[in-house]
Amino acid sequence: MFHKTVKNIIGILLGNTLYTLAIVLFIVPNGLITGGSTGLAIATNHFFHIPMTLFVTIFNVAMFILGLIILGKAFALTTLLSTFYFPFILGVFEQTIGYTRLTSDPLLAALLAGVMVGCGIGIVIKCNASTGGMDIPPLVLNKKYGIPVSVGLYVFDFLILLMQVFYTNQEMVLYGIVLVFTYSIVLDKVLIIGKAQTEVMIVSKEYEKINEAIIHELDRGSTMLKSISGYMKNEYPVVMTVVSNRELPKLNELVLSIDDHAFMVVSKVNEVRGRGFTFKKEYIQ
Repeated sequence: MFHKTVKNIIGILLGNTLYTLAIVLFIVPNGLITGGSTGLAIATNHFFHIPMTLFVTIFNVAMFILGLIILGKAFALTTLLSTFYFPFILGVFEQTIGYTRLTSDPLLAALLAGVMVGCGIGIVIKCNASTGGMDIPPLVLNKKYGIPVSVGLYVFDFLILLMQVFYTNQEMVLYGIVLVFTYSIVLDKVLIIGKAQTEVMIVSKEYEKINEAIIHELDRGSTMLKSISGYMKNEYPVVMTVVSNRELPKLNELVLSIDDHAFMVVSKVNEVRGRGFTFKKEYIQ
């Protein structure tokens, strides 16, 4: 338990650091627009000249208190670290490396920033935490009025992007859209890293031998599904198993060595939960 807690804390710090680096190296120096609390801080800095670090600190604390009151202590604890670490590390980078423009190409900046932001938020979420800030209002609306979180996020992001349109040229708006889409795609990919597996359905007359090989040689579980072939109306089970991508070639070799006419359906699954994957294997004598 202690080891897992330490691992989660390190992940939350790493994720927020990546997010902050994207801001100081690519987003602000290239005048990109974005959503979330970062976009709100950029807009506030432009209109009212409030330092980004100060605004992010006040805003994150306010959202943390709102989350604590409405969403409860359990949620607040998961956002506590991000709420205070994000503005802290932003201030550190502002005072050390500053807003450094690594590239003058806004498209490259948008793509790199999108990758870093997506990875950063994804790492934090995988540690069962929240980045706080603009993540909280959609969760509050969902609890109070049943509005889907995804809808709330898109609406707030749209409004924040709209605020920045008034002082940004049309081309920067398009790059901002590229940035938002990039980090959304990368975020989805990061969340399934380590969880994606391969499902294999095997149709063969030698189903008993194949089932035994999967259990004893591949050390994986299997399920026998009752089936009837469409043409010959033969009745024998379909063997279904889930393996990692690395185990797939070995499974293919095992099946073909038993029955080179076996029919196999291979498909990717985003996540698998249960013994052997999210729980330790348990061997029954």
